[in-house]
Amino acid sequence: RITDHRINLTLYKIDAMMDGDLTELLDALAAEHQAELLATLSGES
Repeated sequence: RITDHRINLTLYKIDAMMDGDLTELLDALAAEHQAELLATLSGES
């Protein structure tokens, strides 16, 4: 199990991730980052 507490994500694909398949984790991190940027921009208006 791999958990990123910053974005509240838990994945049960440790074998795939150890083989370098980080797509699901990176997509979730990118989505969270984009949401934070949008929240920041909307707060500046």
